[in-house]
Amino acid sequence: MNTTYFRHIPNVITVVRLLLVPLLVNLMLQQRYTGALLLMVLMGVSDAVDGFLAKHYNWRSVLGAYLDPLADKTMLIATYITLSWQALLPLWLVVAVVLRDAVILLGAFVYHMLTNKLEMEPSIASKVNTFFQIVLVLAVILGQLTAIPGWLLAALIGLTLLATLYSGIGYVIEWAKRAHKELNVESH
Repeated sequence: MNTTYFRHIPNVITVVRLLLVPLLVNLMLQQRYTGALLLMVLMGVSDAVDGFLAKHYNWRSVLGAYLDPLADKTMLIATYITLSWQALLPLWLVVAVVLRDAVILLGAFVYHMLTNKLEMEPSIASKVNTFFQIVLVLAVILGQLTAIPGWLLAALIGLTLLATLYSGIGYVIEWAKRAHKELNVESH
């Protein structure tokens, strides 16, 4: 049996997850929060499955290294914008989340232009940030289906903001250090 085709399964799962983002937004806009919550859980499980398959069977690819975070970020930014549009999340938090990602992309682009290199590796702070961003979205959606204490949502918003700022600043510092090191090595 030829397993060459199987190595593309993680990327196919990621593309399907990316294609599900408009459906997720539509469910939220229609206030069909049970469906949105179930779809988010499905998307989360699919993210874990494609990651497991890529690592366990060594089905990693350059395309997957870009697609997977793109799918995650697309889902998160779309849900944050939608929840803000519905006045369920503060606009300033959405601006912080989107601005962080824009700064990271700009930093990666500048680093690549200066060094002709680019290694995609999420930091621990970035993983913690993503965790809080996802937990907040799930809590806000769940809050539309059942009572969630206001203090808990306020705490999650605060933690998400702190994680967003900390990880964003961390990336700026890391990209600057790497660029400085690479440029100093090249000049010697």
